[in-house]
Amino acid sequence: MRISKQIGVAAMGLMALTLAVLAPAAEQATLTNGFALRCDHHAQVEGRVRLYLNAGENNYIELHPDEIAGFQQLAEPALPPAQSTMGADAQLSQADLEEMLAEAGRRHNLDVDLLASVVKAESNGNARAVSRAGARGLMQLMPSTAAGLGVDDSFKPGENVRGGSTYLDALLTRYHDNLALALAAYNAGPAAVDRYHGIPPYHETRAYVARVIHEFNHRVQARHGAQAHRAGLARTGSAGLSQGAIHSPIAQ
Repeated sequence: MRISKQIGVAAMGLMALTLAVLAPAAEQATLTNGFALRCDHHAQVEGRVRLYLNAGENNYIELHPDEIAGFQQLAEPALPPAQSTMGADAQLSQADLEEMLAEAGRRHNLDVDLLASVVKAESNGNARAVSRAGARGLMQLMPSTAAGLGVDDSFKPGENVRGGSTYLDALLTRYHDNLALALAAYNAGPAAVDRYHGIPPYHETRAYVARVIHEFNHRVQARHGAQAHRAGLARTGSAGLSQGAIHSPIAQ
């Protein structure tokens, strides 16, 4: 498992959305893997399809034609997700969260402990969290990012985790599995990472990257320790069974 992932084609190019404010969408592109992306218009350039996020030509997502199943004209502009009222799905148990993260990890071949570390840093598991900048939910999606990822309600844990894991998957692809750069882009936006050719010199971003990686390493070490402990118990149990055939257990 790479910090593990096998790229889902819906993820490709989505990193451009963090700092982009989407104009009213005029089209919806349906991808071959079932995801959908909203855009203003599209064009084929040098064998690739560009999905333009606004009326200009500078802000776009580029995909291979085979990754697109078709386009649909939207009758009305896409609206940012409204703040939903408290619902039953906002009352999230630890078991429910772990299952959501496990499913997202399987879908994107991402280590579930990485996803859990991002959730802890972003919202501490609070599905109703809202940042000062307006990011929402478990993985703190900005409304424009959520809209581009097809997330209708960022306060719904399942939708938020699906969108956030897709976005993180895309960032890891963009930065060739460089976890530090992907996390920096998740926090500050890909434009900032590209501008500085590395982690931006923002205290918040650098602290965020360090915090997530520290938590991730801690979780992985704990997991490996638990696995080693279970393996040791299994070996001890097998030895005990073998000895039991010869020596009767001593009553305590």
